[in-house]
Amino acid sequence: MSSENIHEGHRGRLLDSYYSAGLEGLSQVEILELILTFAISRRDVNPVAHALLDRFRSFHAVLETPLPVLCQVEGMTRRAAALLHLIPELWAEYDLDRTGTDHPHDTTEALAELLVPRFRGVREESAWLLCLDAKYKYLDCRQICAGSVNSVSLSVRRVVETAMAVNASVAVLAHNHLSGIALPSREDVETTRRLHAALRLVDVTLADHLIVANEDYVSLHQSGYFANF
Repeated sequence: MSSENIHEGHRGRLLDSYYSAGLEGLSQVEILELILTFAISRRDVNPVAHALLDRFRSFHAVLETPLPVLCQVEGMTRRAAALLHLIPELWAEYDLDRTGTDHPHDTTEALAELLVPRFRGVREESAWLLCLDAKYKYLDCRQICAGSVNSVSLSVRRVVETAMAVNASVAVLAHNHLSGIALPSREDVETTRRLHAALRLVDVTLADHLIVANEDYVSLHQSGYFANF
């Protein structure tokens, strides 16, 4: 039997296993193999799956690795790297669509449902501005900056222009901490104070600032910081 037939047989068994029991019973290597079969044809993808886990040490780290770095792994293709990179982004988009945007987002929990998924799988600091109308209904949510691993440079002008572009009455800022700790820093508090004052000049209320770390978040409003603005 040719090596091509052997590989096709293995691919078929992986797909049959998924059809019969989902991911249950598949190892992380086999899950990666199954994914890779949709992007790499007529080749044994088992060594590629092992190389990914050996290099990045965990399944979630593979999915969160930047595209150029994924492409450096022997046997990877641009198509395969894009497919892996798409998975956390699709998960975030699924969550956002499932949450819905046609009801008021007037609680911290409702705001977090819209904002926390924006940072899933993100490997650099970034900031998003959620824009709402006077009844706290969704207008828009835009990324306003993406920075280095250690810092985000927030432009007051861009925040104000983003809110005004959609005629927002209420805005909510969110940015992530790559440290895994969602506690606000002194700089976070000062940035919030500055943006709160700038938005107030154009009749937009900065209702909250969420600090996101993995699936955890801290609300500066809930934590009492806004009482001093």
